[in-house]
Amino acid sequence: IHIAGQLIRSGSSPALNYGEAQSAESRKDFVHKLKIILKELKESRICLKIIERKPLIPNMKKLAPIMKETEELIAIIYKSIETTKSNMQK
Repeated sequence: IHIAGQLIRSGSSPALNYGEAQSAESRKDFVHKLKIILKELKESRICLKIIERKPLIPNMKKLAPIMKETEELIAIIYKSIETTKSNMQK
């Protein structure tokens, strides 16, 4: 299924991009990389919602903790972006 491949790509991208963010050359570069991570996490969330609404997997109970973790990661990355931007203005 196309959505499975898309979820694998968007779901693994944040971890890889976080490694790049840790090696950012500036705070601005760090924020840029975090924004890429946020975009990929949101894409993963959309894929999960599609799977949830169709339903495309036999055991839908397994989806809830994955969705919860995705939401938590989105909140963490969003807050990291806001904190870094705030620190850049000091």
